[in-house]
Amino acid sequence: MSESSHESGETTAADAADAADLIVAGYAFTGPALDLGALLWDGTCLPDHQIRIPLSMLNRHGLVAGATGTGKTKTLQLIAEQLSANGVPVFLADIKGDVSGISAPGVPGEKVQERARDVAQDWRATGHPSEFYSLGGIGPGIPVRATVTSFGPVLMSKVLQLNQTQEQSLGLIFHYADSKGLELIDLKDLRATVAFLVSDKGKPELKGIGGLSTVTAGVILRALTAFEQQGATEFFGEPEFDTSEFLRTAADGRGTVSVLELPAVQDKPQLFSTFLMWLLADLFNDLPEVGDLEQPKLVFFFDEAHLLFNGASKAFLDSITQTVRLIRSKGVGIFFVTQTPKDVPADVLAQLGNRVQHALRAFTPDDAKALKATVKTFPNSEYDLEELLTQLGTGEAVITVLSEKGAPTPVAATRLRAPQSLMGPIDGAALDQAVKASLLYSRYAEPVDRESAYEKISADQAAAEAEAEAAAAAAEAEKQAKEAEKAARSAPKPDPSLAEQVVGSGLFRSLARSIGTQLGREISRSLFGTAKRRR
Repeated sequence: MSESSHESGETTAADAADAADLIVAGYAFTGPALDLGALLWDGTCLPDHQIRIPLSMLNRHGLVAGATGTGKTKTLQLIAEQLSANGVPVFLADIKGDVSGISAPGVPGEKVQERARDVAQDWRATGHPSEFYSLGGIGPGIPVRATVTSFGPVLMSKVLQLNQTQEQSLGLIFHYADSKGLELIDLKDLRATVAFLVSDKGKPELKGIGGLSTVTAGVILRALTAFEQQGATEFFGEPEFDTSEFLRTAADGRGTVSVLELPAVQDKPQLFSTFLMWLLADLFNDLPEVGDLEQPKLVFFFDEAHLLFNGASKAFLDSITQTVRLIRSKGVGIFFVTQTPKDVPADVLAQLGNRVQHALRAFTPDDAKALKATVKTFPNSEYDLEELLTQLGTGEAVITVLSEKGAPTPVAATRLRAPQSLMGPIDGAALDQAVKASLLYSRYAEPVDRESAYEKISADQAAAEAEAEAAAAAAEAEKQAKEAEKAARSAPKPDPSLAEQVVGSGLFRSLARSIGTQLGREISRSLFGTAKRRR
């Protein structure tokens, strides 16, 4: 609480009550709103002072931050289940695997009942309609895949961290594939196309529009290899996922909660960020401009958001910043869930109008620095935030949101409500059963590897190789025949036999012509081996 000098304790108490009333007045909205909890003031929870967030402002994005164990995931769950109850579809990126319980009713207990009494909550165990997904089938869930063609050269260049020249070359490769009917479905299609275009047969194909240098092709192929090692091979393929599936509502009108199970890929941040880029870009391209709505069409929650930004390239950060800034007009809200605001780039943080800040620790100089930086991101308040943020308990947070007019509400220390769904993961058997019972499972579960660029280029190469081999064999046969003929002409004649010498002699010819006798005829026949007897 900010310090002020007063004549008496009674005046101080009155001023405190006035300050609390002033804070809660900033959360008295006229339209639909989500209930977050009750105001904390001077160490006391005031159940009749409710802190809320307007439903219409959920597309203005937000941040849920705090140290490990302070209740960030439960806050995420609390907001998500109320969005679902209001008919708003929700997307949850579940890095740790502990929010699948949103699909099942919560378990009543003493702690839950105590929290409900503290904040005047009518707690009822409730599960919400949920679908479970996985990236390319890595881990449990309906596989989410994208084709290389739909991913496009711009996003692919950003993911592969190509420079401008290399990005332009990749654009030529995609253009060539489109013009020749070569479907780029998975990464081996792209790899085969790149390799073909720098081969002797493929080089002329791009000559008229700039060509593809061997050096640039090598850079792209090496980047693809590194990308594949991050697990991207499974993400690219068919059947391609239709992102409009995330916009569905259940038969009873509640919004479907789409839970992307990511524990199996939490050590593959590039794959996670790749999916995020594609998903937001795809939705942005498909959804119409709608401006401000009474409620958003879809709200995303990205848990462990620091994994998105650690080591990210400038191109990726620029892309995320632009997408966050523009996708609001499509009716889509994004919440980042992480440990400190500094985990989120400043340009992105500036777009997050709704803030739920759980406790921070100040055990080290770096912690103290992060604490001071966090305090500076809040509007002026009636609290000593630097002290308060180190004293908040689990399930308590400092909150400021955007009012229905788009202005920041007063900073409010809040004891948060308890989620009504299961606060923890459902067991593996129940998760597997839920996945296979989904109507989407038969549509997306089995991968399809139809004929595409890789197969077409391989077939052409095989045919060309076979033709070349046949031509080479014919040429070799012709060469051998010519060499044999030449050898035959140049070979020395063999020495004549005794008989040939006699027959060829002049004496013999003279004798045969002059005598003409029977004896001569007999000798002649016998010398040529005839079996005819003299008469």
